Amino acid sequence: MSSTLPALPFPIRTECPPGACSCEREILLSDPNADLRVLRLTREEEKRLVARIENISSYADLRHIEKRMAEQLGIVLQIAPGAREVRTVRGLSIQLSEQRGLCRKIRQSIPAAVRRCLEKNPDIVFAILNEHDLLG
Repeated sequence: MSSTLPALPFPIRTECPPGACSCEREILLSDPNADLRVLRLTREEEKRLVARIENISSYADLRHIEKRMAEQLGIVLQIAPGAREVRTVRGLSIQLSEQRGLCRKIRQSIPAAVRRCLEKNPDIVFAILNEHDLLG
């Protein structure tokens, strides 16, 4: 497939080993009208993003990162209280919206980084809960 890749003005994420991921990268690359921004998140950029997320220290900064991920990569991060009672950070639902080209590793690493950030910053968790009217 590498010989038929379109010429892109930016480096893209290398493909995952066969059978290891269901990101449908080839389908995304074969569609001339596809949004390829998510492929800009190379493994090196993913490491930088995860480190940046882990170092978030305020609710405003978290929302800023969410906005930048959506603008630059087309990745939508969703953080909301879980269906049951929220007693710890584990009670929050942290997910990335389904999208073609989003690697399985990214689907795990970004929510895990957000969870680590929230564990270090309970004030951000309270802001999220307050945003959803759980604290009145």
